[in-house]
Amino acid sequence: MRPIQHHVQRQATLKAPAMCAGIGLHSGADLRLVMHPAPIGTGIVFIRKDITDRDNKIEARPDTVTDVRNCTTISNVAGAKVSTIEHLMAALAAAGIDNLFVHIDGPELPALDGSSEPFLKLIEQVGVERQAAPRRYIKVLKTIDVESNGATARIEPYHCLHLDVSIDFAEKAIGQQNVKIEPNVRSFRERLASARTFARAHEVAALQDAGLSQGGSYDNAIVVDGDTVLNPGGLAGLRFDDEFVRHKALDLLGDLYIAGPILGKVSTQKSGHGLNHDLLVALFANPDAWRFAVMSAPEEADMASQGDKKVMQATASILEDVRA
Repeated sequence: MRPIQHHVQRQATLKAPAMCAGIGLHSGADLRLVMHPAPIGTGIVFIRKDITDRDNKIEARPDTVTDVRNCTTISNVAGAKVSTIEHLMAALAAAGIDNLFVHIDGPELPALDGSSEPFLKLIEQVGVERQAAPRRYIKVLKTIDVESNGATARIEPYHCLHLDVSIDFAEKAIGQQNVKIEPNVRSFRERLASARTFARAHEVAALQDAGLSQGGSYDNAIVVDGDTVLNPGGLAGLRFDDEFVRHKALDLLGDLYIAGPILGKVSTQKSGHGLNHDLLVALFANPDAWRFAVMSAPEEADMASQGDKKVMQATASILEDVRA
């Protein structure tokens, strides 16, 4: 049996536009999202179509991450922002989409069913177009560790992207769970894409009191109260016995893809959006811990451009300012 190919050699975009609509998890607003093909070297760019009086383009990069509470938010210098991007970013990571314009008419992405599956289906329906340019990977050279309040995250050298995610919740309905995966489009589709976001009942009440989670429902989130899953069907209604940790792995994949495709093993314990982002900050703050690489068949070839490294080092200093 031939091994699964983990490395995509060329950049990619969509073959045609793809559209979806739904309610924002936190705002409760009706939102419309349209993904458009983009040229080589564009990256993932969100465009706030409801903003017309200032710059409405927000690039998905580590230095544009401005909030990691409850979801991942990116912003530009003009103050335009877009939230809850991680589920779409995970689907783009799995499908190998490098270049895309994402038009959105509000401050967050639609929650849909609380997973990445609807986004992945949209991508697969319109198709992926490979482009005539090499794909640039971030290759991890040294181990980096971060921790916060008992949660830990590590990234270390590895030949492909490997995720090892563990969670530990007091609620018996969740408990201790672990998942290991080397995400490509097939493994992501089968094991992670349909895993839904989740929250504990007391967290939902606190979020709603703070004006968040206004669009949350059993249609787009799993809600746990102690030993009980409150959604219709209870525990038996889960898509996987370990759906909770699978969604955490999905979130991690999406948060990592803010930086682009990575070659490294990432291990997390009790991590969330904040620590996922801290791991990227720490990685890029150490210029000896990574380098850019492109893939050439059958061997890997270095990208020798020191200019590219200087750009990412400058990005790391901006990140430190943001998180300070």
